[in-house]
Amino acid sequence: MTLRLMTWNIKNGGGSRLPAIIEVIRAENPDVLCLQELQHFRRDGHRRLRELTAATGMTAHLAPSGFAQPVAVLIRPPLRFTRRASVTWRLHHAAAVATVPTGSGPLRVISTHLNPFSPYRRYREVRWLTARYAPDGLALIAGDMNGLDPRGDHEGELAALPSLYRQRHLAPDGTADTRAIDAFHQAGYVDLWHTAGEGDGRTVPTDFAGREFGAVRLDYLMASPALAARVKTLRSLRDDRTATASDHYPVLAEADL
Repeated sequence: MTLRLMTWNIKNGGGSRLPAIIEVIRAENPDVLCLQELQHFRRDGHRRLRELTAATGMTAHLAPSGFAQPVAVLIRPPLRFTRRASVTWRLHHAAAVATVPTGSGPLRVISTHLNPFSPYRRYREVRWLTARYAPDGLALIAGDMNGLDPRGDHEGELAALPSLYRQRHLAPDGTADTRAIDAFHQAGYVDLWHTAGEGDGRTVPTDFAGREFGAVRLDYLMASPALAARVKTLRSLRDDRTATASDHYPVLAEADL
């Protein structure tokens, strides 16, 4: 079977944009969906989460955040959760951890959102996540990593940013800080963009918002080698629908499982 894997930061819970977000999800029909910035999704008996799952036909595992915003993993039946866990205290935001059975073995999916302000704390978050969740079997860590690809040249994008936002991506020596994403590589995870990506891959900014962003890729799907070998395509969904639905574009991959 072909499994569609998608990640998306929907910005502060979507607000009045939630119907547009739902329409994108319905149109793209992911089997596994990692969402970030689910602000207010726990209020009023999880009303916004229930609205999203009812409209998309998906089942959700939401991880609350002790400091910032919740994240979630959603799956489409007949997929089902066999294990669920939440990381709420080691990360600036959170991580939702879920295991689902597939025809090729259990797939562990982690939706996360790394520190947006401190390159060093972002790096420490990746070190902790990859130490706890090694790239064994079929494994995926997806989300808004807020980090720069160590294989890219980011000098132009950083130079164009206001100083306040540029500092979020600078190493102590003033160069682009890519330690967080490199830490995934060092741990054995595969950046699916480099094995299956189409186009230039940038995920920010959109037409909706993004003064703090350069034209870069901040949203990643990091896979274990076993999963990466099965991923056929990956693309950033940039079109009229997604340009105003959030300040990030969603990313979609297809895996042969």
